[in-house]
Amino acid sequence: MTGKGWSSTLEGFRGALLGCGDDDLLLCERTGESDPFEAFAGRFPHRYVQGGFSEAELVLTALGLALADFRTVVASTASFLVGKAYDQIRHGVALPRLPLCLAGTGSGLCLGEEGAPSQMLEDLTLMRALPGMTVLVPCDGPSASALTLAACRADGPVYLRLSHQPRPVLYGDDDGPFTPGEGRLLREGREVTLCACGVMVHEALKAAEILSQQGLSPEVIDCYSVKPLPEQLILSSVRRTGCCVVAEEHGSSGGLSGALAEMLSQRYPVPLRFVTVGERFGQSGTTANLQEYYGLTYKEIVGAAAQAWAMRRR
Repeated sequence: MTGKGWSSTLEGFRGALLGCGDDDLLLCERTGESDPFEAFAGRFPHRYVQGGFSEAELVLTALGLALADFRTVVASTASFLVGKAYDQIRHGVALPRLPLCLAGTGSGLCLGEEGAPSQMLEDLTLMRALPGMTVLVPCDGPSASALTLAACRADGPVYLRLSHQPRPVLYGDDDGPFTPGEGRLLREGREVTLCACGVMVHEALKAAEILSQQGLSPEVIDCYSVKPLPEQLILSSVRRTGCCVVAEEHGSSGGLSGALAEMLSQRYPVPLRFVTVGERFGQSGTTANLQEYYGLTYKEIVGAAAQAWAMRRR
């Protein structure tokens, strides 16, 4: 891991598209939202398609191109892409299992000042529920870039959750490939497993430092693949530690927390604690203030880890 510099997952996504724009890849974006991808549109105008004034039209355009054997990427704000085009995604993309990459930008709380309608905190639930849909949540620019390439080469539909918010860079070019169905062990430990995705990976690493100072030995896993889960990596960890905390910038139902609860309850039940937004929508505010307000910080992870550890089998 590099530990140097800052980047957003949206930046990593854009960089990956520029790197493969001379291939057979097409980028579909809603008309009037070209600013985030202006560089791609200018450099590869023959690979850039505007898909109308609604997300439904955007997805329908993209699935038509995918049916014509083009590798197609759809990019739009997550709250509108998932919220307004779910019917088209379900019937036109997921049912026939088209190889289409759906990139939900501005996810979570990163568009804080725009208020609750633009803050998508239930997208992982909705996309996880679709049979055959792969769900990926990178935590920094390099991992987003690598997962974008993987999503573009996938045999079926992929949902890629992206954020505008810059975060410290954790990975470098020598950190190997990022593959759907796998995760990354960032820190080894013996007493509590911390599983996180997206922006909460950074908070989990901060929490691990505090916990180690308090005498606990935490293990940190970047669960960038929410579906399919890195089951063997997680099971191997919880068999050592005996308890687990899951942290995600998402509601309490159906996201990474739900995925781990479903898997562990069947494979290896252990005490679980969740650090999520809970059963709430967002509201207006800066991203940092909202993260603090909703309890999405290392402090809540530390508290949850202490609770989980106290409940584990002796």
